[in-house]
Amino acid sequence: MKKFLQEFKEFAMRGNMVDMAVGIIIGAAFGKIVSSLVSDIIMPPLGLLVGGVDFTDLAITLKQATGDDPAVVLRYGAFLQTVLDFLIVAFAIFLMVKGINSLRRKQAEQPAPAAPPAPTAEEKLLTEIRDLLKQETARDAASDR
Repeated sequence: MKKFLQEFKEFAMRGNMVDMAVGIIIGAAFGKIVSSLVSDIIMPPLGLLVGGVDFTDLAITLKQATGDDPAVVLRYGAFLQTVLDFLIVAFAIFLMVKGINSLRRKQAEQPAPAAPPAPTAEEKLLTEIRDLLKQETARDAASDR
């Protein structure tokens, strides 16, 4: 049982799994924002432009309700609304990805940091002295054995 729990922990905490979970959560939150944008900001003016028609109310009744049987209704307006929502969400995601790619291109175009300057003559001499002292210390340690 302990081995099983350890394997599950490794699986659940794997970097890709955590990244995917974060992406899904952020995606869901972004979906809510875009849905609000569509229903609360874009659709009211669009409805005014088309004469105040609310697409979700557009429907064709194929069979009237009789007794306990409900009417058979083809709700093409709800479908049109859903397609419009999808197109707006897809366009918003396209703009977001385009912006991110633009930022990445700008970062890639930035010049690489300049190489550090070559060591001075004094630094070279100090490096040689350090290396000679290390060799001498190693020789002394070997001769003490």
